[in-house]
Amino acid sequence: MKNTIVGLKELRTNIENYIAAVKKGQSFIVVRRSKPVLRISSPDEDEDIWEEVIDFTKIKKGGILISDLLSRL
Repeated sequence: MKNTIVGLKELRTNIENYIAAVKKGQSFIVVRRSKPVLRISSPDEDEDIWEEVIDFTKIKKGGILISDLLSRL
């Protein structure tokens, strides 16, 4: 997939438009002062970097409160 180059100021000004585009599968290289600083892409595109540690929705539907989890540690 081709990355589109976008300026940091443009990204900040129109962040909602870029979020919608990323949800549709686009990815962007963000530049600041003509130098690339980051790449924005969907988490699905980088699926192999995520590792499930625990799924709290399997313990309780809807998950659990962080305060409940921390009180048990």
